[in-house]
Formats: sequence, structure tokens, C-alpha cells
Amino acid sequence: MRPFRPLLLMTGVLAMTACAMSAADSSNAYQGSPQFADGKFRNPVPQPPEGFGKMLRIAWNFFFNKPQGTMPAAPVPVEKLTQDQLLAAPDRTLWRLGHSTILLKLRGQFWLTDPVFSERASPFQWMGPKRFHAPPISIDELPPIRAVILSHDHYDHLDDAAVLALAAKTQVFLAPLGVGDRLLEWGVDAAKVQQFDWWQEITLDGLRLVATPAQHFSGRSLSDRNSTLWASWALIDGDTRIYFSGDTGYFDGFKTIGERLGPFDLTLMETGAYDKQWPYVHMLPEQTLQAHLDLRGRWMLPIHNGTFDLAMHSWNDPFERITALAAQHGVNLTTPVIGTALDVRAPRANTPWWRGVGEQPAKGVLQTAD
Repeated sequence: MRPFRPLLLMTGVLAMTACAMSAADSSNAYQGSPQFADGKFRNPVPQPPEGFGKMLRIAWNFFFNKPQGTMPAAPVPVEKLTQDQLLAAPDRTLWRLGHSTILLKLRGQFWLTDPVFSERASPFQWMGPKRFHAPPISIDELPPIRAVILSHDHYDHLDDAAVLALAAKTQVFLAPLGVGDRLLEWGVDAAKVQQFDWWQEITLDGLRLVATPAQHFSGRSLSDRNSTLWASWALIDGDTRIYFSGDTGYFDGFKTIGERLGPFDLTLMETGAYDKQWPYVHMLPEQTLQAHLDLRGRWMLPIHNGTFDLAMHSWNDPFERITALAAQHGVNLTTPVIGTALDVRAPRANTPWWRGVGEQPAKGVLQTAD
């Protein structure tokens, strides 16, 4: 290892996760939001204070004390997709493209969540978490997109290269407050960007989309923590209801969402990148299952796993733990292979495809470019 690498990598991970202790100066444009106070956005229940020393320890452990098995030992299976397949698919079909990127066909049009197509979930394409698999379809091959639905601005959910590549073929970007401003800064046409506070909504061609609360944080640099809002989303297509969690810790807002907008036919639930060191902003699998129950979900599809190495747990731990919990509590779970078509109204039962992939020792924790 080169002598400068540890310091460089520590700086990189801090930038990547935006774990700065100071917040950037924010615009007065969000003063009307109940979530905005003292120059930044906040959760209803304040996050317990965390010292800078803890952040450094987490970063150090992430890079230099990784446990075994955080990466797959064999290629992750991916079912390649073509535009013709997408166009021929029936309405209410869903494809998981990786991590939290979901393509849905609703009302004859295509809707895309948190598009990340770059090789790395990082501010740098020469360093940071590298994909375990390629997307099943390229942005160029995608059909026109009615709306891109964004949950927050972290690098594993908001890929600037993907946003710019999608801009020409996307009619509208739906973003939490402040996230839309980032798109404008990148050059996306202002006429295509709409921003939402929690519980605000829009109906596009008969599809109702509601920005719902989440318990998380935001930021893309060392100086802008919580300068933009985070959200989950409810998609309501007539009698079909889908919930997209984005990133969130467990909180009582799930019950409120379930009461106001549920029951949901399918919940797309964060299940991955969790750790007991950061329970406030990411759910453990036991909490994910409880959140699904709070939402009054009929089927659950675990997301936020399998694509990037973002935590300390083994690569297949999210799949195994949520599978066991679902069986224990009688919850319908579906885990399609990346790229496989899924009927939103009649998902397939759980398929343990990850058991053929296995895991390998964490020999690539630095994850710099070759």
C-alpha cells in the first residue's frame, strides 16, 4: 500500500458518506417546511449526537478491519434486458436493476427509482464501492421514462452521470426538497424538475405519487450534511399500491404511512448496509420486517443489497436474515434475480439465488481502481 493511501481513503469515505460534523449554509427557500430548521433538514426525533471520533473509527474499521465475506465469491446472476422486452411487458411489471434502482411499468409508461448506473457509488470513479454486477440494461437502451423518483442525495442513490444521461429521455424528475436543486446545478432543465416536502403529492397520467417521511440524513460533501431532504414514496395506481422506502431507520412514521396510504400490495424495503453502529439511519432486518408490517404490506421485496459493499455484514446476510424472519412471521417475500420481470400484483415466492454465489474474504476493502 502506498503511504498516502490510508489518509486518502479516509478522506474519501468521509466525503462519500457526508459524515461531516458541520452543516453547510442553506438557502432560505425551505423555511416553510416543518422539516427545516436552523439552516438544515432534520428528522422529527433528533438523532443522538455522534462525535467526530466515532465517525473516524467507523471509517477506519470500514477500510481496514473488514470482516470476512463482505463480497460475493462468484459473479452475481443478472438477467439481461432489452428495450423490446420492456415494451412488450404487461402493465404493473417491475424489474430490479440493482441496489435501490427499480424500473416499473405502470399505466403504459416507465418509472425509475434512484437511478445508479455508474461503476462506483462514490464521488470518484477511481475509488469507492464498486459494483458487483453490471446493470441488466444500459441507460441508452431504456425506453422513454415518464418520471425518475428520487429518495435522497447520497451517492448510492443519486448518480450525477446517470441523471445527466437520463435527462433527455425523462419527462420529469420528482425529488425531495433541495435534491431537485442539485439537478438544476448539474444542468437539468428546470421545467423537468419538481420538488416535494413530506406528504406533498402529484398525479401524473393517473398515477398518484406521494412523498412520505423517512428517518435518514443527506449530503454529498464534507460541508453539506442535511442541506437537502430525504423521503420515501408511495405509488398508487388505482387499486394497486407500492411503497418505496429509500433509506431509513425504523421509526413510528411507518405506522402513519400505513394508516394513511396503505395497505400496500408491494413494499420495496431497505434491507442492507445496516450495522449496530448506525441503527438510527438504516434498519436491521428485524426492523425492516416490522416496518413492512406497520405499512400493512402484502408482499415485500428487499432492496439496498447485493450491488455494493457498504457495510460490515457479509454479502448474503441481508438475504438470509430477511428470508428467515419472513418465514418465521408468515410474511410473503419475493427476491427476484436482478433484471427478472416481476408481476406487482402476483409476485413469485422467494428464490434463494444468492446461495449459488457465496461470499469471499474481504481482500478488496480498499476498492481502488485497478
